[in-house]
Amino acid sequence: MCHQTVSLAARHLEEHGIPTVIMGCAKDIVEHCGVPRFLFSDFPLGNSAGRPFDAGSQVQTLELALRVLEQAPAARTTVQSPLRWSADASWKRDYLDLTKLSPESIAERRKEFDVVKTVARAKREAS
Repeated sequence: MCHQTVSLAARHLEEHGIPTVIMGCAKDIVEHCGVPRFLFSDFPLGNSAGRPFDAGSQVQTLELALRVLEQAPAARTTVQSPLRWSADASWKRDYLDLTKLSPESIAERRKEFDVVKTVARAKREAS
């Protein structure tokens, strides 16, 4: 979901008395929108709720977001998650940089992504 859209929706909800906390990965966008409470995860876009298929990181992220909602000391509070995508920060430079991948590697990653989507779809339909 778009960080800007979620942030603007949160501001609207807050204006009508509904408390919110945004969980996001695009710090610049969310802070620019001026949300009251923001849990920043320094993860690739699309992973605001924790690592894929890692229930532990997802639970930890949700619990931290609820604490931020409950305990934010002031408006426009940003809290950074202690979780890390990788011990090596080079993923930030390399993430989605297709110029660094061979066509074969891109094709392999596409296949892996298609498998993940199929598994997720099956889980969603089963529940």
